[in-house]
Amino acid sequence: MRVSILRVPGIYAPDREGGTPRTRLLRGTAVLRSEDDVYTNHIHAEDLARASLKALWHGRPQRIYHASDDTQLKMGDYFDLAADLYGLPRPPRISREQASAELPATLLSFMSESRRLCNQRLKQELGLKLLYPTVEQGLRG
Repeated sequence: MRVSILRVPGIYAPDREGGTPRTRLLRGTAVLRSEDDVYTNHIHAEDLARASLKALWHGRPQRIYHASDDTQLKMGDYFDLAADLYGLPRPPRISREQASAELPATLLSFMSESRRLCNQRLKQELGLKLLYPTVEQGLRG
């Protein structure tokens, strides 16, 4: 059996309910200060759909592809970028210790993993040309 695996990070899409960080920004949910922050990866829903089709028809057997865009951002910087694009206040920055006391466990779990995925295989082996190569371009969509 031939199987290809897509490793998918944060999916976003401005045209979908809850598809952007706008709601979280409006709530004023804090993010980690820079020295405690983690790297995060994203992919626009349209690019993910296209990557899925490419992997289905052109993926190598038992191959893992990182389905992410080209952006290299820490989580807080992602929310700052979105706030600036939407004309909203940037979220408050807090320490990891404060976050442990104030934020829900599910949110803390995202703030505990730092990854910088490389999407080179996605683009070279599958030949995917991203419609939204950066989060900024995707959020502007």
